[in-house]
Amino acid sequence: MDYQELKLGKFGIPSWDGMMAPILAVAKTKDVWKRRELVTKVLESINLPPKLREMSIPGKPDANVAEGRVGWELSDLSICGLLVRPKRGVYAITKRGTEMLDQYGVDLNWRQTHDEPLYKSYVRERDERKGKSVDTEAPVDDEDNPLIPNASQLSSEINTKIHQYNADVADELLARIRGAEPAFFENLVVNLLSKMGYQGREGKASVTPSSHDGGIDGIINQDPLGTRTVYLQAKRYQADNNVQRPAIDEFYGALSRVHADRGVFITTSDFSPAAVADAKQFSIVLINGVELTNLMLKYKVGVQAKQTYELFSIDEDYFDDEMD
Repeated sequence: MDYQELKLGKFGIPSWDGMMAPILAVAKTKDVWKRRELVTKVLESINLPPKLREMSIPGKPDANVAEGRVGWELSDLSICGLLVRPKRGVYAITKRGTEMLDQYGVDLNWRQTHDEPLYKSYVRERDERKGKSVDTEAPVDDEDNPLIPNASQLSSEINTKIHQYNADVADELLARIRGAEPAFFENLVVNLLSKMGYQGREGKASVTPSSHDGGIDGIINQDPLGTRTVYLQAKRYQADNNVQRPAIDEFYGALSRVHADRGVFITTSDFSPAAVADAKQFSIVLINGVELTNLMLKYKVGVQAKQTYELFSIDEDYFDDEMD
């Protein structure tokens, strides 16, 4: 493919969705690609002139325009299910990616890919996440500071930026978990609930061996004698595969066999209305993919704090004490 055949964007370089077809065409030629290798090969394949290939974003000499657009589209194609990431920094084309490339060729654009079920599920999750705060620190006091007239606006802007950034990290977390092995996910949920304090001071947490788990993936004893026990079920599903009522019924049956009165069902997707109704009847706590990753950020499981900012205000009590 030649870059002039593709949808062009600013600077005469193919737009991010103009990069779709060449990315899939190159990805199709090998089973797996390292990210850097794939980006380089894609840009070579479209015959970009040196002037366009080396162009950087104005004011940002280290930000290459063409590489940025390929990188953006790698993320978008992964969300849509046309690429998968078997592990960090590695990409592979999916069967659906091959089908869409064969069907549309260079005419493939965001309208087709964003109509895919996985992308629609992603949008629903993003909308749900917008209504649920990803709190990792105490909220900032927004009271106006008379010495800094825009203090309230500043703290609001900071909170908005942090929320948006953390939401993107949570989306990436969910994609990574969906691409991991089931055993990894089971260990993750046990670790998460332990970090949340369910393990207790002298309790223990464990993953049930898959060969004889009896429908229970994890067990958390909140005290040494195991008199307060939480049983876990973990389903690593893709975004368009919601947990249905029979899975809740099966988990309830497993809980009944061990005479349990508490259970937590965690999935990387979501729950059908019938599944939610059954869980409520059986006193089973449900955690979907959005809630799962929000909790991971809050309790710092699978993530680490990148940077901490402090916004100061005057301690009025301190000065009141000085004047007494």
